[in-house]
Amino acid sequence: MKDITTIGIDLAKNVFQLHGIDNKGNVVLKKRLNRRNVLSFLVNMEPCLIGIEACCGSHFWARELKKLGHEVRQMPPQYVKPYVKTNKTDANDAEAVCEAVTRPNMRFVPTKSEEQLNLQALHRIRERLIRNRTSLTNQIRGLLLEAGISVPQGVAKLRNVLPEIFEDLSNRLTLIERDYLSDLYTELVDLDGKVLKYENQLQILCGQSAECQKLLTIPGIGLLTAIALVSAIGDAHAFKNGRQLAAWVGLTPRQHSSGGKDRLMGISKRGNSYLRKLLVHGARSVVYRCRNKDDCRSRWLAEIEDRRGIMKATVAQANKAARIVWAVLTKDEKYRQAA
Repeated sequence: MKDITTIGIDLAKNVFQLHGIDNKGNVVLKKRLNRRNVLSFLVNMEPCLIGIEACCGSHFWARELKKLGHEVRQMPPQYVKPYVKTNKTDANDAEAVCEAVTRPNMRFVPTKSEEQLNLQALHRIRERLIRNRTSLTNQIRGLLLEAGISVPQGVAKLRNVLPEIFEDLSNRLTLIERDYLSDLYTELVDLDGKVLKYENQLQILCGQSAECQKLLTIPGIGLLTAIALVSAIGDAHAFKNGRQLAAWVGLTPRQHSSGGKDRLMGISKRGNSYLRKLLVHGARSVVYRCRNKDDCRSRWLAEIEDRRGIMKATVAQANKAARIVWAVLTKDEKYRQAA
């Protein structure tokens, strides 16, 4: 096993496929292992380069393999796919991973710590609860309309008016309707409490993070956006510059260039859609208030809005915010607004 310099691992739920080569590229290892035997097998090997695809559970395995002294690199699956030969099998996938990890121009995914994954988990749980609440409120509105009752838009208005509807005996609601509407109202209050719980946790974690406090100084970056950026980006030095970070979020134009003719299209929408949504929402508030300010950024946004429209100005501000985030995190200082 001393001749092995590079190993590609095809991660799975239970069965893992390993493919190892020596420094000359000769295949010296082809092995299938059960999940519980992976670490015990690799602990007896000399430290080497291990490549894995970035997927569910890959950050856990990257941390565990690094503890054994190996150098672990994660790659996006779409960058590994071109190296798969002929049919898709576990052995061919592991061989493709082993080949891709040795490429000098390959792009790698930084390994996230347990703290980063916990922050992402809080965001995802909160987002799911909000989707469930939106679905629940839409159902309540639909049921009330079937009963001839119209409710103003907004979760808060629905929450306030529902008890009044139950107590109003003149609206001709049947006992069955009052019963299931009462159950739905109880479910709505429960979801509100859960959303508030996770928002309070995120607020506490944001106050404890120095990086989050620096990001809060950037216009258009709020509490949720700051925590989401810190948890998703991790080490900002993994990006060469701010444009790479903006492209990773999906806020740069998609290209379709050929024959020396450059053609820029709409934003690519690659990367983290949740981060992009938060940045665009924050940018929208900045653009909305730019008319009342006289600094250079506000004048720049107003010019773009007049020339290209409010949506393009919003995306331009979101792109600029992503670049500023990279500068703030890499230089470890607060945002300084230009006059």
